Amino acid sequence: MPLLPEEPQIHESAQGPRATSAPSSRNAPTPRPVPGPRPAAPPRPGRPGPARPMPPAQRTSRESLSAAKPGPSAPAAPAPAAVPTAQPQIQLIPASVEGALDAAEEAVDLLLDSGRAPGEVLVITTGDPHPWATHELSFGDTAYWAQHDAGDDVFYADAGAAGRATKRPVVVVALNGGADEAAAAAMPLALGRAGALLIVCGDPQRINSLLGAGV
Repeated sequence: MPLLPEEPQIHESAQGPRATSAPSSRNAPTPRPVPGPRPAAPPRPGRPGPARPMPPAQRTSRESLSAAKPGPSAPAAPAPAAVPTAQPQIQLIPASVEGALDAAEEAVDLLLDSGRAPGEVLVITTGDPHPWATHELSFGDTAYWAQHDAGDDVFYADAGAAGRATKRPVVVVALNGGADEAAAAAMPLALGRAGALLIVCGDPQRINSLLGAGV
């Protein structure tokens, strides 16, 4: 049987570099991070941290607040004295007892023609009531005074009921009869209801005796 040539022996020195096995992850040292600058430690509870300088803007605002503090309050100025209310202008229209109501009607027409609104005029009679008042009262007292409250037309009332009427810019009084006591009571009432103008139609001597010699 023929002999096979011997296989060459491979010496360890002739072998290439051995592949070293990778170190186990359990045995490999863990790389440490590069230490950087340490953050400032927070202050402990109950202990204030290091005092920081106040920003200039904040110091300025505090200084302005301290400068804006009000000083001692000045005494309040006394209230102005109340100005007395001016009395309305008074006009007298001479008329007899029988013609006083007609004179009042003419005065109302002149007022409306001059631009006065009908709701600004109140007519008071001392004797017989105005025919309009008699007609409206025939529908009842409530309907009659509803016309007054509406304030959109001339309102006629006798001296006894005029106390319920409210103030209007112009009041016209017709001294068309009645007792002197009723007429005397109607004059100050009409003066108080007139805002700007009081017109009295009647006998001048009687009007002067009711209103006073200085009227």
